[in-house]
Amino acid sequence: FQKHEFFVDMTCEGCSNAVTRVLHKLGGVQFDIDLPNKKVCIESEHNVDTLLETLKKTGKNASYLGEKSAQ
Repeated sequence: FQKHEFFVDMTCEGCSNAVTRVLHKLGGVQFDIDLPNKKVCIESEHNVDTLLETLKKTGKNASYLGEKSAQ
């Protein structure tokens, strides 16, 4: 699986809950949400476009930050 890092303009718990909801709907993802830094790290076999589209369903500004090397 690839690890991808995304910026999502989250300001509160409600925002991160929205991200959690859309990612659970998509399925096949493991993710960490870093609310203070507005980052979502996703481990998935889905491609970046799919993940980004999914994150944008929250209505938040989202962008792809890059690949994260698995450690």
